[in-house]
This record gives sequence, C-alpha cells and structure tokens, in this order.
Amino acid sequence: MLRLLVLLLVLLNATYYAWSQGMLRAYGWAPAEQSEPQRLSQQIRPEAITILSAEEARRLEQAASVPPKPPECLQAGLFDESQAEALRKALEVTLPAGAWSLDTVVEPARWIVYMGKFPNQAAVERKRAELFKLKLALQPLDNPALQPGLSLGRFDTQAQAQADLKELQRRGVRTARVVQELPELRRSTLRIPAVDEALKSKLEELKPALGDKPLRSCGK
Repeated sequence: MLRLLVLLLVLLNATYYAWSQGMLRAYGWAPAEQSEPQRLSQQIRPEAITILSAEEARRLEQAASVPPKPPECLQAGLFDESQAEALRKALEVTLPAGAWSLDTVVEPARWIVYMGKFPNQAAVERKRAELFKLKLALQPLDNPALQPGLSLGRFDTQAQAQADLKELQRRGVRTARVVQELPELRRSTLRIPAVDEALKSKLEELKPALGDKPLRSCGK
C-alpha cells in the first residue's frame, strides 16, 4: 500500500512538471500564456544607452547645478529720425512685440559765445594769442559752418550765453557775440530690457539696422 502511494506521488509530480513546462500542450493541456506586448514597445532601447565616465558625469552634474543666466538689459543709440524708422521696421520683424522700445531723447539746443568767421587760419591764431593774454579758455567748435572761428564757452540756453558775454566784455572782449551752435535735436534710443538666451540668438539680425551703434549694457 505504501509503495503504491509513493508511486502515485511520483506520477503526479511528473505530470505537473510536464504540464507546467508545456509538454502536454499538443494534447490541449497546458497553462495559459501570459503575454503583454505593450510592455515590449515601452522598453528602453539598449543601443541608445550611453555609459558615461566619472569625469563626464561630474561635468554634467556641475552644469545642472549652475543656475540659468538672468536676462540682461541692452541699449543702443542715439538714432536720428531716418535711422530710427529703419530700425523700427527691423525690430518689428525680428523681435516679439513688447520686448523692445524706441524712446525719444531730446538734445537741447547749444549756444556759444563766438568770435568769427575769420578770413583765414592766420587771423584765427592772432586772435587766439590775444585771448590767451586775457587768460581766457577756448572750446572746440562742433559746427563746421562756423569755421574758421573761436568758441569762448557753450551753454544750454541763450540767456546763459548772454550773461557770460557781458562778463567777457567787462574783461576786454569786444567782437564776440552769442550764436546758436547746434539746434535742438530729437533722437531715439533702443532699449531691450530682458534679453535671455532665446532672444540673444536673434540680435545678430539687427546689426545692419544698428549700424555703428552696437548694443551695450544698460548700466554703461
């Protein structure tokens, strides 16, 4: 009886092993297959995995720990009316609306105490020597239309220039007069308050419209 029981257990174990390994599938007796094809499509492609060296991993870690560079404020100018109009058209095409502004800057008229025009440069030098004896300082002329001549001082208003002329006349200056050296000028300055890396890549396209007035930091 015991021998029969042992034989039965061996037979049952052998049958279970054959069933679990699919050996009886041809007879329709086998465990159900577990298949999840969607998991295969989600597997990481092993050929795309790159093994980094310790140095490369350290560099990547350092780069990730560096905070992004904050946006920078840039400006350029001054531009006259025609230059500003050409720059405005380039800005509208290149940069997003609201990322830039063209601000008007008024340069006030300049008045000077003036002597001239002289007939030639020799006459200028003779008058310069006379003024040197009076210990009067001279300033360069920025308006070519007033050459050859001499400037004894420049002022923001005509009234200031007239007051200085009266003082010079008391010191012996006789032929000087007040003239307007430069008229009031309205110019424009470009301001881009927040230039990030994405915006910076587009600034190269603006160089032709900027001409000889490059972008610089707003703090300079």
